[in-house]
Amino acid sequence: MKRNRTGLPRLVDSAAENLAPAYFALVMATGAVSLAAQAVDYSFLARSLFWLNGIFYVVLWFLTAWRMLRFGRRMGVDFKDYQRGPGFFSVVAGSAILGTQFVLLANEEKKGMLLWGLAMALWLILNYGIFTAFTIRKHKPSLDEGITGTWFLAVVAAQSLAVLAAVLDAHWGPVHWLEFNFIALSLWLWGGMLYIWIVVLVFYRYTFFLFSAEDLVPPYWINMGAMAISTLAGSLLIVNAAKAPYLHSLLPFLKGFTVFYWATGSWWIPLLIALEFWRHGVKRLPVRYDPLYWGVVFPLGMYSLCTLHMAQSMDLPFLLPLGHVFLYLALLAWVITLAGMIHHWGLGLRAGTKTRIHRPLP
Repeated sequence: MKRNRTGLPRLVDSAAENLAPAYFALVMATGAVSLAAQAVDYSFLARSLFWLNGIFYVVLWFLTAWRMLRFGRRMGVDFKDYQRGPGFFSVVAGSAILGTQFVLLANEEKKGMLLWGLAMALWLILNYGIFTAFTIRKHKPSLDEGITGTWFLAVVAAQSLAVLAAVLDAHWGPVHWLEFNFIALSLWLWGGMLYIWIVVLVFYRYTFFLFSAEDLVPPYWINMGAMAISTLAGSLLIVNAAKAPYLHSLLPFLKGFTVFYWATGSWWIPLLIALEFWRHGVKRLPVRYDPLYWGVVFPLGMYSLCTLHMAQSMDLPFLLPLGHVFLYLALLAWVITLAGMIHHWGLGLRAGTKTRIHRPLP
């Protein structure tokens, strides 16, 4: 049906119709930077980003609901698309990370619990819905056309639920210690298993298929971010072990795998920097605002946060300066990406519609 809309309704329609499924990475990134700032006692910055994140979350949910109502068919196509579909897991991670902010920054355990319940319900729907759709799809893409870094959002979603469950356990009291810690542990282990499955495919795609500068989309940074949030979840479980006997018996395992996750995430950083230099410095691919760049900010903020928590939970003070350095890098990346987003949508407002995007966004 032809839509003859002008002004604000046209802008809302355009924003909703073309909303990237992974746009909730904006909430993930802002939440990670906010929590990292809180970890180093930058309380004003942490709270400012928290309230701003709440606005981002509401706006993105409004656009998502609008898209579902007016452009449901296109949303359904995205859901079954190998590159765009996994981007929906950012809704789960964004909800859980915002819930963690509510608990740690506002002492709002009930709101944190509501967001955890919402995120868990969405995770169950998306986890089994997306992977079932991929499995039964009649025509499937080749590996090099189907797998991207966006797939790691499935890992981030599971680990974000583990983080919030562990945080709720630490703040809610002894009534739910057993349940929340067990759920957090199970999700932490499942997220690690899923990462192993996906990273094998991604590394195979990296090394044995033609890889152009255009193929190196920003979500590949989530390779590292998935390990960073896994490290954070492990660090929280180590702290919670003092109140849970079965976790205490697993302490050597928890500590070993937490360091394993952190070391794996750290290994990715130099490689990703080298590939970014090749992409923009050697191949001269221009830097334009892309919603997927929030998938770069999130790993930087989460790496800062997980390093700070691991240093404290495992008594490794020599790692604390590294956490501070990555906080500043994440904050710089957040400011630059936010400026790009404002400029991008400012152009759209002046034109009466959104700025055209040159390629489909996951």
